[in-house]
Formats: sequence, structure tokens, C-alpha cells
Amino acid sequence: MSEAETMKTNERRCFHPVLVAAAGLAFLTAGGCMAGPNFHPPPQAVPGEWAGVARTAPAQPSVVTAQPAELGRWWRQFNDPALTKLIEEALGANLDLRIAEARLRQARASQGVATGGLWPSVTASAGYQLTQKGSAAKQDLFQSGFDAIWELDLFGGRRRSVEAANASIEAAIEAVRDVQISIAAEVALNYIQLRASQQQIVIARNNLKAQEQTAEITRKRFDVGFASALDVANADANVAATGSQIPVFESAAQQTIYALSVLLARPPADLLPQLAPLESLPGVPAQIPAGLPSDLLRRRPDIRQSEALLHAATAQIGVAVADFFPKFSLTGSLNWNSNLLGSWWNDASRSSSVGPAVTWPIFQGGAIMSNVHLQEALRDQAFTTYQKTVLAAFQDVENALIAFAREQQHRQLLSAAVTANRKAAELSLQLYIEGMTDFLNVLTAQRSLYAAEDALVQSERSITTNLIALYKALGGGWLDNN
Repeated sequence: MSEAETMKTNERRCFHPVLVAAAGLAFLTAGGCMAGPNFHPPPQAVPGEWAGVARTAPAQPSVVTAQPAELGRWWRQFNDPALTKLIEEALGANLDLRIAEARLRQARASQGVATGGLWPSVTASAGYQLTQKGSAAKQDLFQSGFDAIWELDLFGGRRRSVEAANASIEAAIEAVRDVQISIAAEVALNYIQLRASQQQIVIARNNLKAQEQTAEITRKRFDVGFASALDVANADANVAATGSQIPVFESAAQQTIYALSVLLARPPADLLPQLAPLESLPGVPAQIPAGLPSDLLRRRPDIRQSEALLHAATAQIGVAVADFFPKFSLTGSLNWNSNLLGSWWNDASRSSSVGPAVTWPIFQGGAIMSNVHLQEALRDQAFTTYQKTVLAAFQDVENALIAFAREQQHRQLLSAAVTANRKAAELSLQLYIEGMTDFLNVLTAQRSLYAAEDALVQSERSITTNLIALYKALGGGWLDNN
């Protein structure tokens, strides 16, 4: 039997209607208790270590280690002032973050509403009536008074409600932190995409320049009869194909700037002057601390939010169970009634009452028990959601670790390919000029060089984006200012 099913079985044994009367007497004898189950953080099977952290000194230039993770402001590890400025501005201005903060204020206000139910309620009233019966003289009636009621929370229903409200506040705090993580990662990913597109523009322009020079050489050789019209046409086609890529990259870069502006709650074109100049991709740090898997349960806000929501759902069971028991109240009133304004406050006009009151639901058609079952089902849903959240978090980290490590290997091979293709392009052009090879070899070498250089930039972008994904998966980037 699962833990959730065991908890449910135990609760039903305790809440069976046959035992309600005896339980009520026991509560009264004990001086008041808390109805419903107490919350305990659910146990979770946690792996002892990450599968993707470095255990030996690898050949990659950047590795992930099992050292304790300090990830509060992970973006500073890139040593890119522009990136740091963008993220920290977004964390103060982003509209999604403002929505999450408003929800936190809502949760705190709801807690105040729940807490107010623990205290006495006092109501003041006043009124005036002019009455007349038949032909009798008109009479004035002046009324005023105070009414007080205090429900004694002997069985903890209201305290469970406050407990649920406090847990909801914790969930809202973690939701704010989760949004902070998402914002930091989203800004960083867009920034990396921008710089990658700008590097693709640089590479395309450099290759275009080299291909234009080759096309000029080919036309000169054609003019003296050493090259064919086919060679000229192929050279021109190569130039046009490479040149056609530049507007695509420029469009992607500008659209990414628009996205960054909106993340900072600015008009789309606001960051164009700042970010339009071509810049290179930021480098990655030599070591990335990942900590232990057990740290993830304390650091990931989405896990902590799921646990808080489970706590709130568990407390709501107690609120429902408390409806089985009688509600005891202390009531009192103080009133003044007079038909003369001058004698309104005289002792003769005053009346008062004080005393206890009790209400106990005898028959509700099964509604109370059904509500308990409803809250149990909601608790079970929250428990399963918590389990899913934890497993998904572990998967996020392992996915990012393997992607980061393998992409570095991919980049090393692409770097070697770029070096070889650059040499092949230079040699083929030299041999073509000397008449020792045909133009097809030149064309193939130049196309291969451009493709390899572009793939290398994309791989460098993937390394950085995989690292950002790792920082996000590890729960880095939230600022504890709530």
C-alpha cells in the first residue's frame, strides 16, 4: 500500500461517524485539539550523486563538479557586463514577476482573513424608527447596541485554516522564486541567441568576402580563357547563396532584441542601440559546481512550492473534519432602546445578555463526510504532483549535464573540422589559380568551410544554453528577498 493510501485509511478509521461523539468528548476533556492529520514532509528517494558530474580530470575545457553550488547570481560567472545588467534589470521590472508578487500579497491577505476568525467579533449598531398605529400619536424609537461573539476553536478547524493559509504563503513565495529563475534563464537564453546570430552574421560576411574574391579571380581567368562560363556561374551562385543568409540572421538578431526588451518591460525597440552592435558569445566558466542531488530538494522552488501546496491540502482535511464536532461560542450583547432621545442612555433603557452557545450538525445528508473525502482526494493529488515535480527536477539536471558534456565533445570535433576546412579552402584556391585543380574543388571547400564555421557557432551557442539550462535545473537564480 502506498504512503498516500495508508494515510487515507488511517484518517477514515479516525473520522468514522460512529466515533464522532466519543472523539468529541475526548477533545473536550483534553481541553481542545487539532482535528485532521498533521503534515509531515514526504520522504523522497534521492540518488547519492549526479551521473553527469566529473570524477576525473577530463579533456574538456569546462566541467561540472560535485562541489557545493553557489548559484544565487550564476550569470556573473560568464563575465559579461551586458548580460549581468540585463538579467538584474529584468528581475526588478519583469511583468510576470510583478504578477507573482501580487499573488504573494494576495496569499498574505488571505492569511489575515483566516487569522481573524480566531478572535472575537464585535459589531456596533444604531437606528431610529418613527412608528404610528391607526390614529394613535406617532412614537419615536431610538436604538443602539453592541453584539459580540467568539467561537472557541476547541477542535482546531480555524487553526487548520490558518495553517493552510500559512502554507499557501510559502507556496506563493516559492512561486515568486520560480519566476525569478525562469526570468533569469529566459533573458540569458535570448542574449546567447542574439550573440550567436551576430556571430553568424560575422561568419557569413567573412565567407562572403572570400567568395567574392574567388568569383573575381574566376571572372579574370574566364576573360583570358583559363576558366569556363560554368565556373563563373558557380562562383556567382555561391556568393548569392551565402549573401542570402545574412538578412535571415539579421532578422533573428533584431527579433531577439525585441524579446529581451519585453522581458525587461520595455518597448520592443528600446534596446536596439544598446545591443545591435555585433559582439561575440560569452565564454563559459572552467568549473560549474552542481552540489549533491539531496541539495536539489531544498534549492528548487518548484519542489518547495509543491511541498507547501501539499501542506495546505493536508491542513484543509482538518478544516473539513472539524465540521463533525460541535462549535462552542461565547456571546454577549449590550443594547439601549428608548422612545425619548433625552433618556436614550439611561439605565432603564439599557439591556444586556451574555452566555455560551453551542451548535452541532446532527444530519447533513453525508455532506460533511463527502467534504472530507474531497479534501483527501485533493491532498492525494498534491502528493502525486510533488512526486512528479521531484522526478522531473532530477531529470532536468541529468539532461542538462549530459547535453553540456556531449556538446563540448561535439564542439571539439567541429573546431578540428573548421581548421581542416580552412586549410582545404586555401589550398584549393591556390591550386586553382595555378591551374592544378578545377573550380569544383574550390567551390566544395568554400562551402564546407562556411558550413563548418556556422556549425561551430551553433555548437558554442548550444554549450552555453545547455549550461544555462543546468543552472536553471539546479534551482539557481532566485533572490531571497521575500
